[in-house]
Amino acid sequence: MTTSPLSQMADPINRAGDEVLPILARLTFAGVLFMYYWNSGLTKLGDGIFGILQPSSGAYVQIFPKAMEAAGYDTSQLTVFHWAVVTGGTIAEFVLPVLIVIGLFTRMAAVGMIGFIIVQSLTDLYGHGGIAHEGTLGAWFDRMSDALILDQRAFWVLCLLILVFKGAGTLSIDRGLFRSAP
Repeated sequence: MTTSPLSQMADPINRAGDEVLPILARLTFAGVLFMYYWNSGLTKLGDGIFGILQPSSGAYVQIFPKAMEAAGYDTSQLTVFHWAVVTGGTIAEFVLPVLIVIGLFTRMAAVGMIGFIIVQSLTDLYGHGGIAHEGTLGAWFDRMSDALILDQRAFWVLCLLILVFKGAGTLSIDRGLFRSAP
């Protein structure tokens, strides 16, 4: 089967895209979201060297606002489930972005970040009452492009989906460890 001249001209562009898009996606993630998540994780740390295992009360307020309100903002009234979710979420805010930026287990880290963004968005909308704040949720196919949830986070997820489908790219630890990894 012969290929058309147009298809032959597109082949180098397609190959270059396979190499460039993952690197640009990781660079964009590093430039736009890395410090956002790192600083968010810092706000959740408790005191001392094991602060990651004893999250601050603010961490519980951020992740379980209604449960904290019901408990009178006393973390001792919450369950092990709440502790596990807050601790896991805090660890994820540090580990997943680092894995993406350095390009290690990138596909899994990107899937994890997409899940994190979904949970974060649902918490913002329902836990913190974002759905009641005009403009927070937004709507697709409208003339406004600055809503915090549907508009902004759609671009975050798109960036991460590039990594899920294309991998970390040439300049990554994944490529060094898994030579056959795209």
